[in-house]
Amino acid sequence: MRDLVAAGVPPSCRRAGGARIAVVDTRKGETGDRVLHVVEQEGPRPEPGETVMLEVDWPRRHRLMRLHTALHVMSCVVVAPVTGGQIAADKARLDFDIDLGLLDASRIEREVNAITARGIETETVWITDQELDARPELVKTMSVQPPRGAGRVRLLRIPGVDLQPCGGTHVRNLAEIGPIRVLRIRNEGKRNKRVEIAFAD
Repeated sequence: MRDLVAAGVPPSCRRAGGARIAVVDTRKGETGDRVLHVVEQEGPRPEPGETVMLEVDWPRRHRLMRLHTALHVMSCVVVAPVTGGQIAADKARLDFDIDLGLLDASRIEREVNAITARGIETETVWITDQELDARPELVKTMSVQPPRGAGRVRLLRIPGVDLQPCGGTHVRNLAEIGPIRVLRIRNEGKRNKRVEIAFAD
């Protein structure tokens, strides 16, 4: 269930009799090997020791996966350090340390859509902490560093397109993303030029 936390997708919880309990948040446990599911304050609560089944809101989760993977592709079209990012169910954005004049919405749309239309399969690969230390160019984000200390680091590989550390959820094939459009490009500070995208449909 750890990937639910990374994807920001609280599941719902179904009791043995079929009744649902809304889960409003998921958090990593203090030890790192457990996940805490926070239920609505006003609604029913499971009893201590009760077995329940968690259910993911798959349509929402898949939209987040599509947008997340699209941001990976965009980070290869806009070649600049990434200073921030955010994903919602209907749009996503990356901030870049780049001159605003170098960001062209039409070009970004065209090139991202051309790459995703190629239908490339994505891959999860692992490298050791030491291998990542030897290849610092793999880390594109300036403010967020991949977690270390477990002995290995998870990477997303899009063959011929991208390879970077990422613990999030991704589509299996770029064709799942579908066409995107650039909603806007704006200046958010000296080192933050924001490119916001959404699905074209």
